[in-house]
Amino acid sequence: MTPAQTLEIIGLGHRGEGIAYVEGAPVFVPHTLAGETIIAEVSGNRGRLLDIVEPSPDRVAPFCPHFGRCGGCQLQHMAPSSYGAFKRDLVVSALAHAGVEADVAEPVIAHGTGRRRVTLHATRHGAGFMGLRSHDIHPIEACPILVPALVKAPEIAARIAALLGPCDVAFTVADTGLDVAIKGKGLKPSAAIAELARRYDIARVSLNGEPLYSVRAPLLALGKAGVALPVAGFLQATAAAEAELATRVTDAARGLKSMADLFSGIGPFALRLAQIAPVFAADSDKAAIDALAKAVRTTTGLKPLSAECRDLFREPLTPFELNRFDCVVLDPPRAGAKAQVLELAKAKVKRVIYVACDPQSFGRDAAILVAAGYRIGTVTPVDQFAFSAHIELLAVFDR
Repeated sequence: MTPAQTLEIIGLGHRGEGIAYVEGAPVFVPHTLAGETIIAEVSGNRGRLLDIVEPSPDRVAPFCPHFGRCGGCQLQHMAPSSYGAFKRDLVVSALAHAGVEADVAEPVIAHGTGRRRVTLHATRHGAGFMGLRSHDIHPIEACPILVPALVKAPEIAARIAALLGPCDVAFTVADTGLDVAIKGKGLKPSAAIAELARRYDIARVSLNGEPLYSVRAPLLALGKAGVALPVAGFLQATAAAEAELATRVTDAARGLKSMADLFSGIGPFALRLAQIAPVFAADSDKAAIDALAKAVRTTTGLKPLSAECRDLFREPLTPFELNRFDCVVLDPPRAGAKAQVLELAKAKVKRVIYVACDPQSFGRDAAILVAAGYRIGTVTPVDQFAFSAHIELLAVFDR
């Protein structure tokens, strides 16, 4: 670590860190803003903020007492207008880097009442998130960006660790209560978990993927259907974001006659799309596909919906298969959907609706579709990852 230096922050990187230059090389300093003059300790290309000499007019007081030590949030010090501009620029920059020209809308704020999913790292000393630039756990008593139903999540996770040992504890808020998934090496089941679950009225507890305690199934309403969540199943981070994305996907697909929902998960899009047209859904997560298929069997008023377990990275749908559909919805993980997009580029699908959680992989895939003759519409960022350097987005491609 070098002696403290005075630095000028000239902009922000894609992780939300301020960028300064020392002897012509970039230095990244968390919790700083463009235009600020700061004092920082510098080690290599990393800086640690010591003091702010001239603050930006866009700087606001963080609302969480753990900000700066907890690594969960990066942007609580940023005023709403600059926060929205930063989130939008994540998409604009990724598209520019990929050579894709498209209009980018202002972000839709979909924080809702807070995040309904969270994973906490827990030890006998407490539970929380990894500290900033650290593998050490920063314990918290509560997290203000979580839904009220998760207010006791740190307390529950710490009690679980006291019973079983150090572990990660994933919480999901379902319509029927909390779903708690414990993961860790060498953990052995304990009868005391059942008492803890009763005390906190937890619907289900699982350990390393296997149910340990269940008093009721964690159910979630998706359109007309009620879906039983698989153990540690994936959901959008906020209910508001799921509703926003599902509405936009359904509106974009309306009027088309046959649809595929690829990387479908448990069916937040497929089950709503099936209210207007037949749907084929595919995902590599067998538990998610099984849950979707069961929901279809127990729901009336849907058009035909078939669900297949399929690894779309290794076995994407071929043009022959894709040409059955007027519309394909993609909602891949952060790696994107390159293998499937390469097949779409050779197919005759009229419309592709792409939901992405990583602007860089989306930019790469969008470039492939555009080169194949698709026209990209307005790209809409959807911000469900409050005060982080992540952004969701949605775009429609037509041919």
